[in-house]
Amino acid sequence: MSTLSGFNLEDMVNVTPPKTGEEPQEPKMEQLMSKLRRLQQVQTEAYQLEGIHKEKEELCRKLQFQCEESEQDSVRQLNQNKKSEELLEQYRCEIQEFKLKLRKQRMKFEKQLHQLIEQHKNLHSIFSPERLPDEIQSIESTKSQLISAEQLKLAQLFHLEEELEDVRKQKQLGATAAVAVEQ
Repeated sequence: MSTLSGFNLEDMVNVTPPKTGEEPQEPKMEQLMSKLRRLQQVQTEAYQLEGIHKEKEELCRKLQFQCEESEQDSVRQLNQNKKSEELLEQYRCEIQEFKLKLRKQRMKFEKQLHQLIEQHKNLHSIFSPERLPDEIQSIESTKSQLISAEQLKLAQLFHLEEELEDVRKQKQLGATAAVAVEQ
């Protein structure tokens, strides 16, 4: 028969095996009751162990499911982290490019600013209030030189016009004389 936790059902029924030539003895009631209680206790323990086993199997299935979900979440997190890192790297590159662009613009602006400062210094040195009287005198001197040069050129021009007029008159006289001679 079947054995439960070390109990044989035949042992439960036959308390002591009969000796040869003797009649089998009937088990005593107390012994049977005691064995029956032990059998019930063993069955109860088996039932409880079976329940615990089912609970543990259910817990194991839940844990496996949670483990699978955790692995999927972990994979999702890794993918999300990878995407975030790629975006972060892209943004870093864009920021670096923007910084370089701003740096070039700043350098260009600084160069233009230095040029304007130099021009201002040059203009200030030329048109400073201290130099103004000297500049006015220089301009007036240049003006009088230009007026003298203009008058000289006008006189030369007038003289050339007179010479040109004389040459024209001589040509006309020569042409008139040549026509009179030919006639």
